[in-house]
Amino acid sequence: MTFYIETERLILRELRLSDLDGMFELDSNPEVHAYLGKKPVKTLEESVKILESVISQYQERGIGRFAAIEKPSGEFIGWSGIKFNTGDMETLGDKRDFYDIGYRFIPRYWGKGYATESSKAVLDFGFKDLDIKTICGAAEIDNIASNKVLQKIGLKYMEQFPYENEMINWYELKQQNYG
Repeated sequence: MTFYIETERLILRELRLSDLDGMFELDSNPEVHAYLGKKPVKTLEESVKILESVISQYQERGIGRFAAIEKPSGEFIGWSGIKFNTGDMETLGDKRDFYDIGYRFIPRYWGKGYATESSKAVLDFGFKDLDIKTICGAAEIDNIASNKVLQKIGLKYMEQFPYENEMINWYELKQQNYG
């Protein structure tokens, strides 16, 4: 399955095994995982498994996270996209069977607006091309930057709940309220 979304400064495309070095740089960084359970990967093999999982999501669920490529440099800078979380595979608290918007960038690309830019494009793709009815987002309450992005792109705060010893803010946006 091939995906391609272009924004002013980014190309969003399907993740590939050739993105391994970038994924390892991203997911082995403790700073990146500060609000993600503090469990960075330690080996390239772990990153291969993550990539293979996302690639299988494309076939099994019709969607997954996208590689974010910075246009001027051509560099892999992280990922952004929609994931379909199923109750039998991934859950977040009592949440099951939902489309989740997410993003993760290598720290040297933080603070440049890439999360907002890519997420707006991903929302548009999800609602208009995939006809998703509701897109959700979640962020630890202490992750101020991620909470701001979710609000900036239009998701509405719904509730807060505990998950793995952290409090999580839950957001939603319905297709009929988009645009």
